Amino acid sequence: MLPNGRPAVRRTPGRTPLAYAACAAALLFATSCGLLGDDTRQGPALTAPAGVTAQAGSATTVHVMWSRPETDADIKGYTVYRGATKVKEVPGEQHMVDVVGLHPRSAYTFSVRAEDTGGTLGPLSAKVTVTTPAAVAEDRSAPTRPGALRGHPEGGRAASLSWGASKDDKAVVSYDIYQGASKIHSVGGSETRALISGLRPGTAYSFTVKARDAADNTSPAGPALSLTTAKGSDEGPGTAPTDFRAASRRAGGAYYIDLSWTPPRTGGTVPAYRIYLDGRQATTLVWGDAPPKGTAHNSFYVGKEAGIRHRVRIRAQLPDGTWGASSAERSVTTGS
Repeated sequence: MLPNGRPAVRRTPGRTPLAYAACAAALLFATSCGLLGDDTRQGPALTAPAGVTAQAGSATTVHVMWSRPETDADIKGYTVYRGATKVKEVPGEQHMVDVVGLHPRSAYTFSVRAEDTGGTLGPLSAKVTVTTPAAVAEDRSAPTRPGALRGHPEGGRAASLSWGASKDDKAVVSYDIYQGASKIHSVGGSETRALISGLRPGTAYSFTVKARDAADNTSPAGPALSLTTAKGSDEGPGTAPTDFRAASRRAGGAYYIDLSWTPPRTGGTVPAYRIYLDGRQATTLVWGDAPPKGTAHNSFYVGKEAGIRHRVRIRAQLPDGTWGASSAERSVTTGS
């Protein structure tokens, strides 16, 4: 305590106010330039893989497919879950896997999670449910070779394929589509067409199809088909919903727009749609466990005022999780 009653100020030897200021500036520089070990800067956030689908390949296998998350993050790999159990880990460039060793006539739920190169795990994808068919005892006969494969490009990034049905002494459970020697897609045994997406514009491809039964007997490959995608990156018309209709409806003092359409023929279910109102995306419609294969319906609120004109269209999510071409645009006026 000083004689005037003020507390004494203790100074650290060799430390002046100017020295403290210099240290603070140096610390700020080191932190901002990432020179210290505790660098809290983060890269782009991971999102969930999109377009996850599951198709029974036989009584004991399921083919799971998904697309890359909509993020700029660098993907190291994916983990596939059956329920809460990890069943497969694959590298980041792979977007499909066969899960084997399952039980016949059993329901399974699958989901997928991405991991970035820094080891960060993203959120789980939407869950998809699939049921394996019953086992067939003493089945050693493979299905017959699929019939002639036909197809055409759908713009620069997809191709529509169709083929003749195979025959089997029991039943065909699935058809596997190959690009060269690699399996790239799978559809149910009642389907004889598939939409292959995720292709590159202006590129030549060769496709073949094989049939499988419940005992995992696989047919020889059917005749090969070669085609070249268009040079542009536009989606082809075959990726768009058809027979799209829109009508106004009044209920509870408000107006709604009722929609109906036929899904594009992808060879499987379409898990989601984007609905656009007056040129802007209004919502994403995600189906539950059983998306409709026939005519689909949806209704949404647009306000309480009559005489308002709206424009509406939709897009479907394709097998690889990307979005196909838009439907025709319809105009509808509330109260008309």
